[in-house]
Amino acid sequence: MCLAIPGKIEKIKPSEDPLFTTAVVQIGGVTQEVNISMIPSAKKGDYILVHVGIGISIIDEEEAQKTLQMIQDLS
Repeated sequence: MCLAIPGKIEKIKPSEDPLFTTAVVQIGGVTQEVNISMIPSAKKGDYILVHVGIGISIIDEEEAQKTLQMIQDLS
């Protein structure tokens, strides 16, 4: 089973090549640089699902918080 973790975009780092657009994302209190080329409409403040360093979709804040709480409950 694969797991995607919710994170909040803190900063977009544009690139001349859209395939290499990245964002600084806060995931559980840790910041990580994530490739967001699969979600070009993502913007600062959005919550996204991150899988192996790649943003795969935008989700709403409520969904992100529920998912983070479920992960916390499992640990």
